[in-house]
Amino acid sequence: MTAKPALDTLSIATIRTLAIDAVQQANSGHPGTPMALAPVAYTLWQDFLRFDPEDPIWPNRDRFVLSNGHASMLLYALLHLAGVKAVSAEYERLGEPTVTLDDIRRFRQLGSKCPGHPEYHLTSGVETTTGPLGQGCGNSVGMAIAARWLAARFNRPDFPIFDYDVYALCGDGDMMEGVASEAASLAGHLRLANLCWLYDSNRVSIEGHTDLAFSEDVATRFLGYGWDVARLGDANDTARIAAAIERFRRTADRPTLIVIESHIGYGAPHKQDTSAAHGEPLGAEEVRLAKRSYGWPEDAQFRVPAAVYDHFRAGLGERGRRLNAAWRELFARYRAAYPDLSEEIELMQRRELPAGWDAELPVFAADAKGIAGREASGKVLNAIAARYPWLIGGAADLAPSTKTRLAFAEAGDLSAAAPGGRNMHFGVREHAMGAVVNGLALSKIRAFGAGFLIFTDYMKPPIRLSALMELPTIWIFTHDSIGVGEDGPTHQPVEQLIGLRAIPGLIVLRPADASEVTEAWRVIIELRHQPACLVLSRQALPVFDRRRYAAASGVARGAYILAESAERRPEVILIGTGSEVRLCLEAYERLAGEGIAARVVSMPSWELYERQDPEYRRTVLPPEIMARVSVEQGSVIGWDRYVGRTGAMIGMHTFGASAPLKDLLTKFGFTTDHVVAAAKAQIAKAKEARR
Repeated sequence: MTAKPALDTLSIATIRTLAIDAVQQANSGHPGTPMALAPVAYTLWQDFLRFDPEDPIWPNRDRFVLSNGHASMLLYALLHLAGVKAVSAEYERLGEPTVTLDDIRRFRQLGSKCPGHPEYHLTSGVETTTGPLGQGCGNSVGMAIAARWLAARFNRPDFPIFDYDVYALCGDGDMMEGVASEAASLAGHLRLANLCWLYDSNRVSIEGHTDLAFSEDVATRFLGYGWDVARLGDANDTARIAAAIERFRRTADRPTLIVIESHIGYGAPHKQDTSAAHGEPLGAEEVRLAKRSYGWPEDAQFRVPAAVYDHFRAGLGERGRRLNAAWRELFARYRAAYPDLSEEIELMQRRELPAGWDAELPVFAADAKGIAGREASGKVLNAIAARYPWLIGGAADLAPSTKTRLAFAEAGDLSAAAPGGRNMHFGVREHAMGAVVNGLALSKIRAFGAGFLIFTDYMKPPIRLSALMELPTIWIFTHDSIGVGEDGPTHQPVEQLIGLRAIPGLIVLRPADASEVTEAWRVIIELRHQPACLVLSRQALPVFDRRRYAAASGVARGAYILAESAERRPEVILIGTGSEVRLCLEAYERLAGEGIAARVVSMPSWELYERQDPEYRRTVLPPEIMARVSVEQGSVIGWDRYVGRTGAMIGMHTFGASAPLKDLLTKFGFTTDHVVAAAKAQIAKAKEARR
């Protein structure tokens, strides 16, 4: 009867000392939280988590999210002790450990699988990239929504293909961040009974005791959100931890918050309740004191008793192997009974597309009056979604404005009572929407979130993380310019485009007409490991006559020659994006009428253009043609890379103003006359330079 408690104690001490040694050797990191929460995480993993270390991407595994990602050594220690195996970017099981003891020795060092904060695409078994506090909490809500959605779509009588739970470990910092509060409110509204947050209430932050800035009753707040709340007085009481998790598993009508009282640096008495143990190595003397308190050899480093490996294999490992094997057998019978549904599941897991997803893409006829980018996008989105069953999403209370509602009969609204709906209602919660959409994408659902372009200011953290994690999330933003008009500068985005373009790995597309919208969606849907921002106009844009101008398929290359004289070499290149391409075409026609040869380049995506081979880029923007003008209703920062140091950049240098659109276009220089004048000035400057 004493063997298991002794092995439990030994395993918990091993987790703690691995964290201590890794942080000490790196001379960087946060040892306190892993030390304090080792009993909590150990109890969850060893006794409850449905997870197979041999197959960490088993679709019906429980998800564990370390939202307080500064405690990364807690997760790395668990991954190592459990013997979790690595998986390649192509979802191949490699059979080798994802975290070796050598990786832990090289914690926070270049090339280690143990970076300072957990990274989803780098270390198998890490379910999401965490570190910016609150984001992991939001991701966990998306994962829990995904689990219920998958169950609603795919489960059949006697075939519970998806029934997993989602656990998130979070701390006071997460609870202070607004994104976690937004996400918790949504989770309570949706009654996500498969979601459990384990809240480490240690009352310590970097600046000191949380009383400096944080005194609310978190438990009462979550009761108000509609959560079940359990309180634990001691993070070391593994029996009470287990009882609280059992309570969560019995709760069928709401998410669960387990409030855990812990002490930062528990077991290192001189460092308890100090910010130093939270954000700094303990130091040699404190390391010895901590190890002594655990009954650990004081001079041993990175010590893992063989019995601990065996204990994890017999607990978590054996349970996961058995559950996974049973699921595989169940899925084989499911495949025989429901071949079409099983094929969908397999395509989802590989991030592949259903056959014929693009069979009904709309074709837009030339139309001088035109259609707004958001309207065209809504038509394309619905045409795709009708043939792409796991494409779901919604807007932050703006679906009527962003035109992102899926309107076909089978779509439906996602709610607590209808978890299989495909229209999500995030409410006015942009920050949580972004984190939730990432959680859906991490669950292999193809997800989109929508809003006004100005509100990317509220969404930069999740957009950035979608790029860092290499997720094919879809961000749809409308009201993309001063075309918002009378709403004024608070709603007129001027710096947002350059901010988005600065995010590595993010594809930004600003189409010029409805035909380009269709092609932009084609690009986006075919992405497997990159997120994309689709930036759309509120106002109507003319649909270009593609018999006269180049085909919109050029969108796939980021920039293409839309119009130029077939007989004469262009004297000037006009480059535009979005609604401003119309101005470039109008200027081109006027210049042609005056005998001046021009070229119009539509450049919906800098990122896609930069991917092209040098010869193609030279063909579109020949270096010998120095006269160039860019036209875009956004910050001009960055456009010099395409127009050169002497080129003209027609854009925004200030905030906008509240006025009718025509007045704004005149005030800020977005007129055909201004573009023509700039083109002529560029031609004259180029001729003078040649002299």
